Amino acid sequence: MTEVNDPGHSLEGEPPELSVIIPVLNDAAALQRVLSSLQSLCPVDLSLQIIVVDGGSTDGSAAVAEAVADQVLCSAPGRARQLQRGVDQARAPLLWLLHADSGLDSRHLEALAGLREQLVWGRFDVRLDTDARWARCISWFMNHRSCLTGICTGDQGIFVSRSLLGRIGGIPQQALMEDVELSRRLKRERRPLCLQHPLETSARRWRRHGIGRTVLLMWWLRLRYFLGADPADLHRTYYGS
Repeated sequence: MTEVNDPGHSLEGEPPELSVIIPVLNDAAALQRVLSSLQSLCPVDLSLQIIVVDGGSTDGSAAVAEAVADQVLCSAPGRARQLQRGVDQARAPLLWLLHADSGLDSRHLEALAGLREQLVWGRFDVRLDTDARWARCISWFMNHRSCLTGICTGDQGIFVSRSLLGRIGGIPQQALMEDVELSRRLKRERRPLCLQHPLETSARRWRRHGIGRTVLLMWWLRLRYFLGADPADLHRTYYGS
């Protein structure tokens, strides 16, 4: 795939104020939605740099990205590797590490616009994309746990000052739990901002594998990680389940 630089946003002239980095792997439909949202919801006084990092998609994700993104980059698959690839090309003082299946509204970009000159990191509340009671409970526990522990997950839309990320050495390069490790390193510098505008994310894994099984698996993986398990082993367990 050819890498694309599209000067239609902020790559020419003044640096952008927010770089949005979206790693993808066969996420064409979700990517179309999130890119459309970024275009339509961005405040007029906020300049964006949209970077999509494709990990070898076969579903046309790159073509979807090329129509909107400022840059479409190639990478070997792996969220940590793809995120760092995007970070290396980011030009804004504030970075937003966004999942392709995130559901946005105007409050998210407005909140980030107010942070663009600050040395910060943090995340949004998350909401699973169903009104089922079990989903509301899971979302509530995820949000409150991260506020208490200072550990954030990628589907909460982690944002971080580029200078602060550079201070800790960038995105941790590991097979799984890169978001947890990133949070651990960043919170040594300062506590995260926990913004309460809910960012919608897909509940497909809970639907596909079952609620109880998925919750137990995630807690088991997290416990093993904090006890020192190899992220590569955790990756095999997670994606083999």
